[in-house]
Amino acid sequence: MVLVTGSTGFVGNHVARFLALRGEHLRLLVRPSSDRTALADIDAEVVLGDLRDSTSVAKAARSCDTVYHVAAEYSLWTKNPGRMYDTNVEGTRNVLEAALQAGVRRFVHTSSIGTIAPNKHGSPVTEESPSSLEMMTGHYKRSKFLAEREAERYASRGLNVVIVNPTAPIGERDFKPTPTGKIVKDFLEGRMPAYVDTGLNLVDVRDVARGHWLAAEKGRPGERYILGSENLSLRQILELAGSASGRQAPQLRLPYPAAWIAGACSTGWAQLTGSSPRVPLDGVRMSRRPMFADCSKAHRELGFDPAPIQPALARAVKWFQRSGP
Repeated sequence: MVLVTGSTGFVGNHVARFLALRGEHLRLLVRPSSDRTALADIDAEVVLGDLRDSTSVAKAARSCDTVYHVAAEYSLWTKNPGRMYDTNVEGTRNVLEAALQAGVRRFVHTSSIGTIAPNKHGSPVTEESPSSLEMMTGHYKRSKFLAEREAERYASRGLNVVIVNPTAPIGERDFKPTPTGKIVKDFLEGRMPAYVDTGLNLVDVRDVARGHWLAAEKGRPGERYILGSENLSLRQILELAGSASGRQAPQLRLPYPAAWIAGACSTGWAQLTGSSPRVPLDGVRMSRRPMFADCSKAHRELGFDPAPIQPALARAVKWFQRSGP
């Protein structure tokens, strides 16, 4: 039996689909309030529960051989930071403890490239790049950093934990959407007249799903692996999205100070109204340095060999176009 958390989310849904296609006997831990539409065609046992409820998590982990903990609250702005820490940190601890008590053979923890601080000069980071809580920007990165430390702590207690750090996944079924998907969606809806001088490492979400399985099969206990593909500037990403959609990519580069002011105003208004900001200030702060990555460790140790990013970006464009505003 294989337990997957976060299967109604972008990455978790693809992980569940990949494992189902491999014929795994799946159990999915799903919040009672979650929309289960994305699970309708996945052959799996659905168990209702919440990461913050240790009893329901323990029940879900019972008799499981492998756990893929993908669930997290992923947003660059939240009106309730405490809930984000409860879900991402305390929730992760609950899943780790349940797995330890259940005698799980293998535990794959989905972390984030965000737990590795960008290098000052924009050079690609590796799994060994120095990071600290003080270097994390915003509640999401801080909560994921603390969750990753929990995974390492349980690895030291004997749980067979492998950590994966996806970069910026892109592809279809990005329902919420994620911050990366929102870039594409905003561009398609004409809400991105300018770009900032930054960059990301993009990766096909299908490759991320396969990378999780490779980590379970080949990863060394206690190690972490960056799952990424191509380092691209934001302008290059928008040009690829433009080629896939037939839209003109923005030509105007927005200076960082102007972007910061827009983010501060947008986030300030969100604090007053409770609605999500169009331009989260934490996202602007993160853009100050390119978030490029070196994924050679995953290639060397796991056999992770991601596809070129353009087809995945084209699939994302088509999916957002079909799903509408």
